[in-house]
Amino acid sequence: MTVTITHVLIVCPLVFLAGFVDAVAGGGGLISLPAYMIAGLPAHYAIGTNKMSSGMGTALTTFRYAKNGYIPWKQAGICAVCALAASCVGARLGLLLDDCVFKMILLLILPLTALYIFRCRTLDIDRDPYSFWKTTCFSAGAALVIGAYDGFYGPGTGTFLILLLTGLAHMRLNQANGISKVINLSTNIASFSVLFYYGKTLIPLGAAAGVFSIAGNYLGSRFFDRGGAKIVKPVIGAVLTIFFIKVAAELAGV
Repeated sequence: MTVTITHVLIVCPLVFLAGFVDAVAGGGGLISLPAYMIAGLPAHYAIGTNKMSSGMGTALTTFRYAKNGYIPWKQAGICAVCALAASCVGARLGLLLDDCVFKMILLLILPLTALYIFRCRTLDIDRDPYSFWKTTCFSAGAALVIGAYDGFYGPGTGTFLILLLTGLAHMRLNQANGISKVINLSTNIASFSVLFYYGKTLIPLGAAAGVFSIAGNYLGSRFFDRGGAKIVKPVIGAVLTIFFIKVAAELAGV
């Protein structure tokens, strides 16, 4: 498949926006993956290329959160191993689906995911901390489940992880955000490797979009503690609406 200037002009600005949103509150994949499909990429190429660009941006945010001391590395390391394994399985399962079937599944997943994102609230409340191993077990379980989901599809992964890590594992928000980036980076690497092996990645477009993703993540990580999450839901809603209409029109033969 050939990369055109139209692909770049559509994808790169939206990936920049996705990187900013993802660094602030998670859920950037709800913008970046639709961006590739709005530009006309088949589902598997969109997912594979998106994994490359989003992984580049997530790597920067992970580094910044590590530098700020948000990542408890012992727990994060265990979660990363679980996420790597689960994401490989999820990506391989996704490749078994035909492009048309995948789009039909998207029509079901998109509204449900959006509903969850819009109705949920970050669980930034004081909770009694668990023991190290209890927190680690809950975190590893979240990494397995969400890792498989991220390998298969992906959007909303960061937000789901933050909600599970704060609500289920009783982590503080800063640590939950830090570990979620480690898990997300691991799943991006694993699923990208699988999809690249099967030739489902457009490297030039992924590299160009990755630069924009890095820029968006950089700015987003700086605004993490400044209330920047207020812009997230309206932006996600607009992009999802456009994407849903496009996928439905393609399946209807319009």
